[in-house]
Amino acid sequence: SIRRYQIGIIGSASGNLGSDVRLVARELGRIIAKKKLVLFSGACHGLPLEAVMGAKEVGGITVGVSPAINLKEHINNYNYPYHPDIFDSLIFTGSGYKGRNVTLVRSCDAVISVMGMIGTLNELTIAYDEKKIIGLCLGTGGVSDTFLDVLEKMGKSIDNIISSNKPSYLVEKIIESLNCL
Repeated sequence: SIRRYQIGIIGSASGNLGSDVRLVARELGRIIAKKKLVLFSGACHGLPLEAVMGAKEVGGITVGVSPAINLKEHINNYNYPYHPDIFDSLIFTGSGYKGRNVTLVRSCDAVISVMGMIGTLNELTIAYDEKKIIGLCLGTGGVSDTFLDVLEKMGKSIDNIISSNKPSYLVEKIIESLNCL
């Protein structure tokens, strides 16, 4: 049997997102689905949702991770979308954003960052600390473009980091790295 790797898409969930960054996130979702990988994301708006929609366009499997305790809180307190047609499953952590980030990262074999702000930095830090394979989608802005530089300036290892401005290359290299484990 073939193991389906679980890939997390992390990135900005709000703000003024350009259409080019949205297209990158959606393309990543399509590529992940076409490779028969399971796409995990924060069950929120913005780039994670774009990636999920891209995965569903080509029949992918998607899982959303929510900081809420249940669907009512997910919708009313967090103002997050509920899309039963694009999320195959929702996981309710009931532990706020920090707890959601830990659950999301720990549930995945690797994470890919697109753009990103402080929440994404938190997810990247968790992934780095837990020695996950990290993909940085370069040219999208935010922490995706700066995380590698920060690690290098701190003298930290970058052995588990893959970076590229080409989504297909990024996913291929992540799969190769996972297959070597």
